[in-house]
Amino acid sequence: MPKKKRRILIISDLHSGHQVGLTPPSWHDKVPDTADPARKKLAEFREQSYEVYYKTVKKLKPIDILIVNADCIDGRGEKSGQTELLTSSRDRQCDMAAEIIKFVNAKNIVMTYGTPYHTGSLEDFEDQIAKEVKAEKIGGHEWVEVNGLVFDIKHKVGSSTIPHGRMTPIAKERLWNLLWSEREESPKSNIIIRSHVHYHNYCGGDDWLAMTTPALQGPGSKYGTRQCAGTVDFGMIHFDVNASGSYEWQSHITRLLDRKKMLLKL
Repeated sequence: MPKKKRRILIISDLHSGHQVGLTPPSWHDKVPDTADPARKKLAEFREQSYEVYYKTVKKLKPIDILIVNADCIDGRGEKSGQTELLTSSRDRQCDMAAEIIKFVNAKNIVMTYGTPYHTGSLEDFEDQIAKEVKAEKIGGHEWVEVNGLVFDIKHKVGSSTIPHGRMTPIAKERLWNLLWSEREESPKSNIIIRSHVHYHNYCGGDDWLAMTTPALQGPGSKYGTRQCAGTVDFGMIHFDVNASGSYEWQSHITRLLDRKKMLLKL
Protein backbone atom coordinates (compact mmCIF):
# COMPACT_ATOMS: atom_id res chain seq x y z
CA MET A 1 0.00 0.00 0.00
CA PRO A 2 1.48 3.40 -0.97
CA LYS A 3 2.27 5.80 1.84
CA LYS A 4 0.04 8.81 2.35
CA LYS A 5 0.07 11.96 4.41
CA ARG A 6 -0.76 11.27 8.05
CA ARG A 7 -1.99 13.71 10.70
CA ILE A 8 -0.86 13.16 14.29
CA LEU A 9 -2.35 14.89 17.33
CA ILE A 10 -0.44 14.93 20.62
CA ILE A 11 -2.19 15.66 23.91
CA SER A 12 -1.06 15.26 27.50
CA ASP A 13 -1.64 16.15 31.12
CA LEU A 14 -5.43 16.25 31.11
CA HIS A 15 -5.62 15.72 34.89
CA SER A 16 -9.32 14.94 34.58
CA GLY A 17 -10.99 14.98 37.97
CA HIS A 18 -9.14 18.08 39.14
CA GLN A 19 -11.12 21.30 39.35
CA VAL A 20 -8.94 22.86 36.62
CA GLY A 21 -8.38 19.58 34.75
CA LEU A 22 -9.92 19.01 31.34
CA THR A 23 -13.55 18.13 32.02
CA PRO A 24 -16.06 16.87 29.42
CA PRO A 25 -19.53 18.48 29.25
CA SER A 26 -21.22 15.53 30.95
CA TRP A 27 -19.35 16.57 34.11
CA HIS A 28 -19.96 20.31 33.92
CA ASP A 29 -21.81 21.17 37.11
CA LYS A 30 -24.69 23.61 37.30
CA VAL A 31 -23.57 26.18 39.83
CA PRO A 32 -26.41 27.98 41.64
CA ASP A 33 -26.54 31.77 41.59
CA THR A 34 -25.96 31.78 45.34
CA ALA A 35 -22.60 29.98 45.01
CA ASP A 36 -19.46 31.85 46.00
CA PRO A 37 -17.61 33.66 43.18
CA ALA A 38 -14.61 31.32 43.28
CA ARG A 39 -16.78 28.27 42.59
CA LYS A 40 -18.55 30.07 39.75
CA LYS A 41 -15.22 31.07 38.25
CA LEU A 42 -13.93 27.50 38.31
CA ALA A 43 -17.11 26.20 36.65
CA GLU A 44 -16.79 28.85 33.93
CA PHE A 45 -13.15 27.91 33.45
CA ARG A 46 -13.95 24.23 32.94
CA GLU A 47 -16.50 25.11 30.28
CA GLN A 48 -14.07 27.49 28.57
CA SER A 49 -11.15 25.06 28.58
CA TYR A 50 -13.22 22.21 27.14
CA GLU A 51 -14.64 24.53 24.48
CA VAL A 52 -11.08 25.38 23.41
CA TYR A 53 -10.23 21.67 23.25
CA TYR A 54 -13.42 20.87 21.33
CA LYS A 55 -12.96 23.62 18.74
CA THR A 56 -9.26 22.91 18.20
CA VAL A 57 -9.77 19.18 17.70
CA LYS A 58 -12.76 19.76 15.44
CA LYS A 59 -10.67 22.10 13.29
CA LEU A 60 -7.86 19.53 13.01
CA LYS A 61 -10.00 16.49 12.21
CA PRO A 62 -9.65 13.94 10.71
CA ILE A 63 -6.84 12.63 12.93
CA ASP A 64 -4.96 9.52 11.84
CA ILE A 65 -2.92 8.98 15.00
CA LEU A 66 -3.56 10.26 18.51
CA ILE A 67 -0.70 10.22 20.99
CA VAL A 68 -1.86 10.56 24.60
CA ASN A 69 1.27 11.30 26.59
CA ALA A 70 -0.06 10.46 30.04
CA ASP A 71 -1.34 12.00 33.26
CA CYS A 72 -4.88 11.58 31.96
CA ILE A 73 -6.30 11.68 35.49
CA ASP A 74 -5.43 13.66 38.61
CA GLY A 75 -5.71 10.79 41.07
CA ARG A 76 -6.57 10.76 44.76
CA GLY A 77 -5.26 14.22 45.59
CA GLU A 78 -3.78 13.27 48.97
CA LYS A 79 -1.40 16.22 49.12
CA SER A 80 -4.25 18.72 49.10
CA GLY A 81 -6.69 16.63 51.13
CA GLN A 82 -8.85 16.02 48.02
CA THR A 83 -10.02 19.63 48.28
CA GLU A 84 -9.29 20.29 44.59
CA LEU A 85 -11.08 17.28 43.13
CA LEU A 86 -14.39 17.12 41.30
CA THR A 87 -14.43 13.42 42.17
CA SER A 88 -11.96 11.30 44.12
CA SER A 89 -13.04 8.16 42.25
CA ARG A 90 -10.30 7.26 39.82
CA ASP A 91 -12.80 5.11 37.93
CA ARG A 92 -14.92 8.20 37.29
CA GLN A 93 -11.82 10.20 36.40
CA CYS A 94 -10.96 7.51 33.85
CA ASP A 95 -14.47 7.82 32.42
CA MET A 96 -13.88 11.56 31.94
CA ALA A 97 -10.54 11.04 30.21
CA ALA A 98 -11.92 8.31 27.95
CA GLU A 99 -14.77 10.57 26.86
CA ILE A 100 -12.27 13.30 25.97
CA ILE A 101 -10.05 10.91 24.01
CA LYS A 102 -12.95 9.30 22.14
CA PHE A 103 -14.03 12.69 20.81
CA VAL A 104 -10.87 12.83 18.68
CA ASN A 105 -12.07 9.72 16.82
CA ALA A 106 -8.52 8.86 15.76
CA LYS A 107 -7.84 5.79 13.65
CA ASN A 108 -4.96 4.76 15.92
CA ILE A 109 -4.21 5.67 19.54
CA VAL A 110 -0.88 5.29 21.34
CA MET A 111 -0.64 6.03 25.07
CA THR A 112 2.05 6.27 27.72
CA TYR A 113 1.98 5.83 31.48
CA GLY A 114 2.14 8.92 33.66
CA THR A 115 3.19 10.01 37.12
CA PRO A 116 2.44 7.38 39.79
CA TYR A 117 1.11 10.02 42.21
CA HIS A 118 -1.65 10.85 39.72
CA THR A 119 -2.27 7.63 37.83
CA GLY A 120 -1.60 4.96 40.46
CA SER A 121 1.37 3.93 42.58
CA LEU A 122 0.32 0.29 42.94
CA GLU A 123 -1.81 -0.05 39.82
CA ASP A 124 -1.95 1.66 36.43
CA PHE A 125 -5.32 3.30 36.00
CA GLU A 126 -4.36 4.44 32.52
CA ASP A 127 -4.64 0.78 31.46
CA GLN A 128 -8.36 1.17 32.11
CA ILE A 129 -8.49 4.18 29.78
CA ALA A 130 -6.41 2.45 27.10
CA LYS A 131 -8.81 -0.50 27.10
CA GLU A 132 -11.87 1.75 26.93
CA VAL A 133 -10.57 3.79 23.96
CA LYS A 134 -9.10 0.70 22.21
CA ALA A 135 -5.55 2.04 22.13
CA GLU A 136 -3.05 0.21 19.94
CA LYS A 137 -0.55 0.22 22.78
CA ILE A 138 0.29 1.79 26.13
CA GLY A 139 3.76 1.73 27.66
CA GLY A 140 6.29 3.62 29.71
CA HIS A 141 8.38 4.62 26.69
CA GLU A 142 7.18 4.20 23.12
CA TRP A 143 8.62 4.61 19.63
CA VAL A 144 6.28 5.15 16.70
CA GLU A 145 7.31 5.25 13.04
CA VAL A 146 5.12 7.20 10.62
CA ASN A 147 6.20 7.29 6.97
CA GLY A 148 9.79 6.70 8.04
CA LEU A 149 9.74 9.46 10.69
CA VAL A 150 10.43 8.06 14.16
CA PHE A 151 8.82 9.55 17.28
CA ASP A 152 10.33 8.87 20.73
CA ILE A 153 7.52 9.34 23.27
CA LYS A 154 7.74 9.38 27.06
CA HIS A 155 5.85 11.33 29.70
CA LYS A 156 8.33 12.50 32.28
CA VAL A 157 11.21 14.91 31.73
CA GLY A 158 13.20 17.22 33.95
CA SER A 159 12.22 20.86 34.37
CA SER A 160 14.16 24.07 34.89
CA THR A 161 13.71 26.98 37.27
CA ILE A 162 15.18 29.44 34.75
CA PRO A 163 13.49 30.37 31.45
CA HIS A 164 16.64 29.93 29.34
CA GLY A 165 17.27 26.49 30.85
CA ARG A 166 14.06 24.90 29.63
CA MET A 167 15.68 23.54 26.47
CA THR A 168 18.41 21.66 28.37
CA PRO A 169 16.32 18.70 29.66
CA ILE A 170 14.84 17.93 26.24
CA ALA A 171 18.22 18.31 24.50
CA LYS A 172 19.51 15.79 27.04
CA GLU A 173 16.70 13.41 26.09
CA ARG A 174 17.85 13.63 22.46
CA LEU A 175 21.41 12.77 23.51
CA TRP A 176 20.23 9.78 25.51
CA ASN A 177 18.30 8.60 22.45
CA LEU A 178 21.50 8.75 20.40
CA LEU A 179 23.45 6.82 23.03
CA TRP A 180 20.80 4.11 23.33
CA SER A 181 20.59 3.80 19.55
CA GLU A 182 24.40 3.51 19.31
CA ARG A 183 24.07 0.44 21.51
CA GLU A 184 21.30 -0.77 19.18
CA GLU A 185 18.93 -1.00 22.14
CA SER A 186 16.35 1.56 20.99
CA PRO A 187 15.40 3.16 17.67
CA LYS A 188 17.21 6.32 16.63
CA SER A 189 14.50 8.96 16.59
CA ASN A 190 13.78 12.14 14.67
CA ILE A 191 11.19 13.60 17.04
CA ILE A 192 11.52 13.53 20.84
CA ILE A 193 8.23 14.12 22.68
CA ARG A 194 8.07 14.74 26.42
CA SER A 195 5.33 16.21 28.65
CA HIS A 196 4.84 16.48 32.45
CA VAL A 197 6.19 20.03 32.90
CA HIS A 198 3.05 21.79 31.61
CA TYR A 199 4.95 24.16 29.32
CA HIS A 200 5.78 24.04 25.63
CA ASN A 201 9.39 24.39 24.55
CA TYR A 202 11.49 22.95 21.78
CA CYS A 203 14.95 22.74 20.27
CA GLY A 204 16.47 20.85 17.39
CA GLY A 205 18.93 20.44 14.56
CA ASP A 206 18.95 19.60 10.88
CA ASP A 207 17.51 16.11 11.39
CA TRP A 208 15.89 16.18 14.83
CA LEU A 209 13.36 18.03 16.94
CA ALA A 210 12.77 17.72 20.67
CA MET A 211 9.90 19.30 22.58
CA THR A 212 7.82 19.40 25.70
CA THR A 213 4.09 19.57 25.08
CA PRO A 214 1.60 22.01 26.54
CA ALA A 215 -0.84 20.62 29.10
CA LEU A 216 -4.61 20.26 29.01
CA GLN A 217 -4.89 21.11 32.69
CA GLY A 218 -5.27 24.79 33.26
CA PRO A 219 -3.27 26.90 35.70
CA GLY A 220 -4.56 27.36 39.21
CA SER A 221 -3.75 24.26 41.25
CA LYS A 222 -2.60 24.86 44.81
CA TYR A 223 0.80 23.33 44.04
CA GLY A 224 1.34 25.43 40.92
CA THR A 225 0.11 28.66 42.46
CA ARG A 226 1.98 28.40 45.75
CA GLN A 227 5.19 26.57 44.88
CA CYS A 228 6.02 27.27 41.23
CA ALA A 229 7.07 30.42 39.38
CA GLY A 230 7.29 29.44 35.72
CA THR A 231 4.73 30.05 32.99
CA VAL A 232 2.43 27.23 31.92
CA ASP A 233 0.86 26.53 28.54
CA PHE A 234 -2.57 25.10 27.73
CA GLY A 235 -3.00 23.33 24.43
CA MET A 236 -1.85 20.57 22.10
CA ILE A 237 0.48 19.83 19.16
CA HIS A 238 -0.16 18.41 15.73
CA PHE A 239 2.14 17.03 13.04
CA ASP A 240 1.46 16.43 9.36
CA VAL A 241 3.85 13.76 8.09
CA ASN A 242 4.09 13.56 4.31
CA ALA A 243 4.54 10.32 2.37
CA SER A 244 8.24 11.17 1.97
CA GLY A 245 8.75 11.51 5.74
CA SER A 246 9.03 15.30 5.63
CA TYR A 247 6.78 17.02 8.12
CA GLU A 248 5.17 20.19 9.36
CA TRP A 249 4.04 20.82 12.90
CA GLN A 250 2.14 23.43 14.85
CA SER A 251 1.44 24.14 18.49
CA HIS A 252 -2.08 25.20 19.47
CA ILE A 253 -1.78 27.21 22.67
CA THR A 254 -4.55 29.31 24.17
CA ARG A 255 -4.29 31.93 26.88
CA LEU A 256 -7.17 31.12 29.20
CA LEU A 257 -8.25 34.56 30.32
CA ASP A 258 -10.52 33.27 33.06
CA ARG A 259 -7.35 32.41 34.99
CA LYS A 260 -5.69 35.78 34.44
CA LYS A 261 -4.26 37.18 37.66
CA MET A 262 -6.04 40.29 38.87
CA LEU A 263 -4.41 43.39 40.27
CA LEU A 264 -5.58 44.48 43.71
CA LYS A 265 -5.85 48.26 43.81
CA LEU A 266 -5.98 49.83 47.26
